[in-house]
Amino acid sequence: MSKINIENTSNPAIIKFIFDKILTENSFEYNSIEDANNSTLIQQLFHLPFVKKVFVTANFIAIEKYDILEWNEVQAEIKEIFTAYVSQNDSIFVEKKATNLIEVYAESTPNPNVQKFVTNRLLSNKNIELTSKADAKDVPLALELFDFPFIKEIFISDNYVSIQKTNDLDWFEVNNTLRDFIKEYLQSERRIVGDNYQQKTISKDEDHIKYTPTNDDVSKEIIAVLEEYIKPAVAGDGGNIQFLSYIPETKEVNVILQGACNGCPSSTITLKNGIEATLKQVLPGKIGTVNALN
Repeated sequence: MSKINIENTSNPAIIKFIFDKILTENSFEYNSIEDANNSTLIQQLFHLPFVKKVFVTANFIAIEKYDILEWNEVQAEIKEIFTAYVSQNDSIFVEKKATNLIEVYAESTPNPNVQKFVTNRLLSNKNIELTSKADAKDVPLALELFDFPFIKEIFISDNYVSIQKTNDLDWFEVNNTLRDFIKEYLQSERRIVGDNYQQKTISKDEDHIKYTPTNDDVSKEIIAVLEEYIKPAVAGDGGNIQFLSYIPETKEVNVILQGACNGCPSSTITLKNGIEATLKQVLPGKIGTVNALN
């Protein structure tokens, strides 16, 4: 059985687990579970809520913790994890599998200035809307896309990127360039969204936006209808709809349109004939008008 010793460091947040064999001839630093795609053991560590960073080199693994507990509370448990793993595996690393073939294809949207680039892999489980390069500092994929001078806005969700271009060129001039860039980016396994990315909160200026809490029964019903009936169709066109508020006195529903829907010439028709009509049909007597506040 492999012997593992625990050693404190000059930094009280960091502790070392020293093995009786060489683990690697290289050095690896991991800041998240996504970074640890070459080691299921390190990925397992990041499932522990107190693990902040992991460093592996030579014959030891150093772990930096968040300041939510003391090492003496958990170090024995981690040692047991290491002992069990090395008793069943020759290496803490996994062989790198051949990269799955990345496919990217372009789809037109109802907005003539927006093209949807669809891939065969998940890009983000968040709806990420970026209107400038400054907004994209924590979204590496978008940050590099904004280097193309003709790109105005970017929306990333699920397995696609919706890109809004300027008016001074046509899509056929840049489609292949963008498709090839996104494909190469994904094949290189670079980060898509950084750990520090936070979605912008919608500003609520009471002078021009009526905002109410969304925990009343009608608001919950509206959100359920949007999720089941509206969002899948909107996502198919490269966009998203976000519920903002419901005004009981006037039966107004306020929403935010994102991605290809934002600024689309046909968005008014979609809003009235699609979204508003569906809500009135499913929730009779509860809906007056639906307003897009952007």
